[in-house]
Amino acid sequence: MALSNIWIVTEPSNGSFTTTSLELLTEARTLGGSISAITWGGDAALAAVAGEYGATTLYDVGDLAGALPGAPVASAIASLVGSVGTPDVILIPTSYDGRDVAGRLSARLDRPVLTNVTGLRDDGGLVTEHPIFGGTQTVRARFTGEGPGICVIRAKSFAAEASGGAAAAIAAAPAGDVGATGTATIAATHVEERVGPKLEEAAVVVSGGRGLGEADKYALIEEAAKLLNGAAGASRAIVDAGWVPYSHQVGQTGKTVKPMVYIACGISGATQHMVGMKGSKNIVAINKDPDAPIFQIADFGIVGDVHKVLPALIAALKARG
Repeated sequence: MALSNIWIVTEPSNGSFTTTSLELLTEARTLGGSISAITWGGDAALAAVAGEYGATTLYDVGDLAGALPGAPVASAIASLVGSVGTPDVILIPTSYDGRDVAGRLSARLDRPVLTNVTGLRDDGGLVTEHPIFGGTQTVRARFTGEGPGICVIRAKSFAAEASGGAAAAIAAAPAGDVGATGTATIAATHVEERVGPKLEEAAVVVSGGRGLGEADKYALIEEAAKLLNGAAGASRAIVDAGWVPYSHQVGQTGKTVKPMVYIACGISGATQHMVGMKGSKNIVAINKDPDAPIFQIADFGIVGDVHKVLPALIAALKARG
């Protein structure tokens, strides 16, 4: 049976939705059927964004300021399933809050969750794609029991593109009793200071790895990224070593990036890292080891000492103005 009803958890962010949420709305349009978005703190501005990306209804859980959204959002969705009908599938972004919602919703509805999804298609029912073995193989899965299926989608799996639809109709979707979990509150938040674009949204990413030799050399990565109007990334090795914060990590347990240009400096190419950046349009690798695995997926490779190549690149960029 073809898909007819798709629900998407859309996480609010700075007056819009997170990029991954917009990616899911965009991809849902290719699957056909009606699209409903579920969010919190919804208003006319969010309804306009939801409609622009294809949703006809925006279910609003309400103002969750100071609260962790996992429990109330899962409760609200479970109530919707019991009152307005059962969707074919519920798509949820891979994020801290998204995974929290998915786990709690699975327990409430007694339905399984498919995670690490990077592809969706309608083949008489939803078929999901999941990379395994570091992205070298892809397996496909489908739900065989009663709906709704719950899917957690990896960031950057699809492109976000508006369709120009009318604003979605807003409908209240209050959370029910969430018990003791509802007593948890956010005591403080921290916004990372940064210069330039977000790592996961940058058109150019320059990443450094263990080949840099020492923490102080990461300054070369940051300088090159700044000159290219890009973002600085890192391999897990130097994050674990304490050279840079976790927020810079690219890879399976870090951030997934898909820039126009990805420059890997002193990164050998561990499978965990390549999973998070192999979708980049143009990959440039700088490594002194000609047999480094990173060269297997690189579009351009430079076999050389990163301590010589990077300063030369920086000097050329400065000369260009």
